[in-house]
Amino acid sequence: MDIRSSIAAQAYATARPATQPQKPDSGGAFADAAQQFAQTLRNGEQTAMAAMSGSADPHALVQALAQTELAIETAVTVRDKVVEAYQEILRMPV
Repeated sequence: MDIRSSIAAQAYATARPATQPQKPDSGGAFADAAQQFAQTLRNGEQTAMAAMSGSADPHALVQALAQTELAIETAVTVRDKVVEAYQEILRMPV
């Protein structure tokens, strides 16, 4: 047996799983993102209430508000992209 053919067979065997179709994600990533978004909002609210009562550091409040703002901007951007994709699908000729 030629050594080169053995190496080629080995390379093929290692590359084959990469070309096989993968099982689709069951929405787990989206659910995780939604839970993280909700947790970020809860953390921001808790920090804001603690700052109003005087038990939180103003720096922590600013940081929590910035994280909340970033999470909301991200959610709005994703929503806009979904709506845009839906509108594009509606414009497709049948």
